[in-house]
Amino acid sequence: MPVFQCEDLTYFYSEREKPALKSINLHVEEGDFLLITGGSGSGKSSLARALAGLIPYFYGGRLRGRVYFDGRDVSQIDRRLMAREVGMVFQDPEKQLVMTSVEAEVAFGLENLGLPREEMVRRVAEALSFLDLAGLREEFTAHLSGGQKQKLALAAVLAMQPRVLILDEPTSQLDPVASEEFLNLVKRLNEEMGLTIILIEQRLERCFHLADRVVFMEDGQIRYDGTPGQLASWAAARDIPFIPPVASFFARNNFATIPVTVKEGRRLLRQNFRYCKTPPVRPVEKKDTGKPVLVMDNVWFAYPGGREALQDINLRIFPGELAAVLGNNGAGKSTLLKTMAGLLKPTRGRLMLDGRDLNSEKRFVPGRVAYLSQNPNDYLFQETVEEELHFTLKNFGLTDDGVVNEYLEKLELIACRKANPRDLSSGERQRAALASILVTRPRVLVLDEPTRGMDGRLKDELGKILSGLCREGASVVLVTHDVEFAAVHATRVLMMFAGRLVADGPKKEVLGSSYFYTTQIGKMCRGFADGVLTLADALASLELLWPNRKQKGEARFIT
Repeated sequence: MPVFQCEDLTYFYSEREKPALKSINLHVEEGDFLLITGGSGSGKSSLARALAGLIPYFYGGRLRGRVYFDGRDVSQIDRRLMAREVGMVFQDPEKQLVMTSVEAEVAFGLENLGLPREEMVRRVAEALSFLDLAGLREEFTAHLSGGQKQKLALAAVLAMQPRVLILDEPTSQLDPVASEEFLNLVKRLNEEMGLTIILIEQRLERCFHLADRVVFMEDGQIRYDGTPGQLASWAAARDIPFIPPVASFFARNNFATIPVTVKEGRRLLRQNFRYCKTPPVRPVEKKDTGKPVLVMDNVWFAYPGGREALQDINLRIFPGELAAVLGNNGAGKSTLLKTMAGLLKPTRGRLMLDGRDLNSEKRFVPGRVAYLSQNPNDYLFQETVEEELHFTLKNFGLTDDGVVNEYLEKLELIACRKANPRDLSSGERQRAALASILVTRPRVLVLDEPTRGMDGRLKDELGKILSGLCREGASVVLVTHDVEFAAVHATRVLMMFAGRLVADGPKKEVLGSSYFYTTQIGKMCRGFADGVLTLADALASLELLWPNRKQKGEARFIT
């Protein structure tokens, strides 16, 4: 008997005419590691909520069909029993944390279950020890890093000893190293403890190889259900971007067997390819020319009663640059952006914009600096998406010269223009918030994790929009944990550690020399074709060795 069985599951959110889920038929076996992927708004999170028993009881709306857990209709299972058996970790851990201390947070769910004190103490100790949080048990939760908060949310769920763990984009706020650590913990839970894992993810290079099965969703329906290798071949043949770069590279070269790990990719690479002696000419990296639009001279910043979040920052941002800021959680990246935007005043040092000292400015001037924080909900409070954009224009005394429709179309929000922003998916809310600041046509745009919750297609579209702004003379500085996005779209990469800039240069120089902060293609090609970072680089620079092919027609080189 499957642990989950969905039969003709269809679901409508309240006041939505289009179903979020449409005729879903799915089974999940005990001990499966199931990866669910698809575009933003494709129904992934809605399916996870249905499996967890949260739909329609918590989110409202209308549901048809059935969801069975261990052969029992979820609608007939007691909520407390369902919470014991099925644990869910949401994309934003701060929405899941309710207590002030780490230890109290892990104990909170157990208290609600009415467990004896001795049992609670044992479970809390086990969960904190397993996730290496024992040393933080008395820490104030608000002081934790993003990675620590995500691990704490997982610990609180694991303490309830569920049989099934559902994770909705749990690494969206984590740097590459923290993401790998978190997903390795999840894999251990699956392999060593037998938990059934249902994982929703957009950044497939992090987790594709971990899954037993991959489900691809589109328009509220399941379009494909198979192994990672099978999905890679199917998606590549249809030019669907929801496969990681290494798998995509070999699928596009028509290999019968598709590798899903860097290790497998390196083996096939050395057996079947050679590096072109005369690789195609690539665009020259943009040089620092002309006057900088933004200058930071010896900038330091410390939060009240805290350590120095920024230490001796010296930085020049030039017109037309798209600079990506990378680094671990807590490195000072968000503080850097807030200081650039004038939201934080440096403790020491000087911040200049177009030759004027920002610290002396009394108000923001429209068209100069626009800032988008990590949380899009901070920007959304009107009744419709369209009203959000008009509110920004009105607030800055600007008129709509067609810019509202322009950015609704560019960010694929036309269908949502009359929708309440709070009813949108996380990816749609992120795009709506971005559109609300782009309508001012800013001189300098600073973005904190703008690709969070976006699928590959929308990230590519965002990259094109930002690159277009740079071609028009604007400057873009963005913080991201998405190294793949930075490798494709940035012209310059900065790396931060403990409040300091530790690297600054062209993307191929910084990412190409990094061991951890590099792309999946870069890891595969390291030592074989150095400087190759993206799928496009690999397809252009690696030539198939025909004598080494295993069988006729198995592979061909695509330019």
